[in-house]
Order: sequence, then C-alpha cells, then structure tokens
Amino acid sequence: MTDGDYLWCAVNLLLDDEETLAQLCPACRERALEARCPVCGAPTGGDQVGENPAFDQERFEQLRRGVIT
Repeated sequence: MTDGDYLWCAVNLLLDDEETLAQLCPACRERALEARCPVCGAPTGGDQVGENPAFDQERFEQLRRGVIT
C-alpha cells in the first residue's frame, strides 16, 4: 500500500466514527466519548487519552524553529 492508501483508510475510519456518533442521542454520544478502560469499560476519570504529561510545548516550539538550547 502507498502512503496515500494509508491516509485514505485513516480518513475514512475517522469519518465512519463521526457518522456512528451522529446517529446516537446526546446522552449516548456523551457516554461514548467518555474515557474508558479498554478491558473492563470502567471510566478512567480523565479525557486526556493519548496526551503525554511530560511533553514540553515550549521546547517543542524552539526545536521546530531550529533554536537548539
């Protein structure tokens, strides 16, 4: 598969998820968007799924501009 094929698949997966959420009532949509344990389904208590708490935004911006300190 080419990079374009992977991109096409990823975009269509996101669109499918949005389409599925659009079919739910507001209460069910809210519940579906909650952060949950992938094993038992219990709420994890946070919506920071996939975020790195150690990420340094300021350092990232410096590196992006080419400023190495």
